[in-house]
Amino acid sequence: MNLSRREFARLAGAAAVVPFAPSAAFAQGGAAKKIRYCVVGLGRISLQHFMPGTKMGSLGEITAIVSGHRDKALKVAAEYGVPESSIYSYEDYDKIRDNPNIDAVYIALPNSMHAEYSIRAANAGKHVLCEKPMANTVKESEDMIAACKVAGKKLMIAYRCQLVPTFLHARDLVQKGSLGTIQAVESANGFNIAKGEWRCNRKLAGGGPLMDVGIYSLNACRFFLGEEPVGINAYTSVIDHDGRFDEVEENVVWTMKFPSGVLASCSSTYGASMEGIIRVHGSKGTLTLTQFGYQGIHLQARINGVNRGDPPQMIDDLEEEKDPAQFARESDYFSKCILDGLPVGPSGEEGLKDMKAMMRIYESAAKNA
Repeated sequence: MNLSRREFARLAGAAAVVPFAPSAAFAQGGAAKKIRYCVVGLGRISLQHFMPGTKMGSLGEITAIVSGHRDKALKVAAEYGVPESSIYSYEDYDKIRDNPNIDAVYIALPNSMHAEYSIRAANAGKHVLCEKPMANTVKESEDMIAACKVAGKKLMIAYRCQLVPTFLHARDLVQKGSLGTIQAVESANGFNIAKGEWRCNRKLAGGGPLMDVGIYSLNACRFFLGEEPVGINAYTSVIDHDGRFDEVEENVVWTMKFPSGVLASCSSTYGASMEGIIRVHGSKGTLTLTQFGYQGIHLQARINGVNRGDPPQMIDDLEEEKDPAQFARESDYFSKCILDGLPVGPSGEEGLKDMKAMMRIYESAAKNA
């Protein structure tokens, strides 16, 4: 996926809150240097989304693999032209330090392993792109940030939605006052999880749907409003006693109050199909954003006219890029930040804010149990 300079300017400005500065390679009109990624973990999100996305993009390439399954790694390496010498196990992971063909790692492991392998990557002198949630605890998240700062390496958390133009358009409508004074936000996201998923193991996942898909709702509320919640109240429940939810919640709902007075209500589940959606209500109109998934984001908004009787402005904006296009954008964005020395928008600090909020949600739910 080739992103224009204008589009990268928008992503850099909106997501990273910094001006766009073309890399030296672009300024000279030549081919840009590519960032070389080591993929850590060959699960679904790596094989079906990030790796094909990086291949589709312009500024990244897969040059190394870390896996506990040698045969699987050899097969994937052959597909991406990765030499056998650049296939690592988890035991010899630290040897990536000695591989000059690795600039950054992509961490796609169970949540409980994010901190360890991100910190080891930073210690090995590599930049880190880590899937969300960034870790299982606030302390682990803080340790990740500290390790990358000490190493002088970038840390990005994979909030791909923050890089999608339709998502950014929606935030612009909210923050520029197009909807008037914002009063309330509502969001939901969930699915019916299969038995045997590692996400139902508290030690590996850190929690249930909140840590997995509920984080989309939490992050979207914070991102759109540009504020941090000052009050949180939450409840969790288990309805299906079929063995899936012996360790984690099946359902979670929470409300948040923000400094501006905006109230948000969110819900997430592992027990039913729940369309990813966020709806923002303002004094002049309402916008609805659907599909946090990989197949395109749909924005609809109704903005009232200035005068009584004026026809409302209707916005119907569908992001038609199909999977793995969002991952191509994510890979290219992080690569661009590395190449041009730009601050990362979806940074470790951004991930830490979500971690702190999620811990407050769980604390509130425990008190309300």
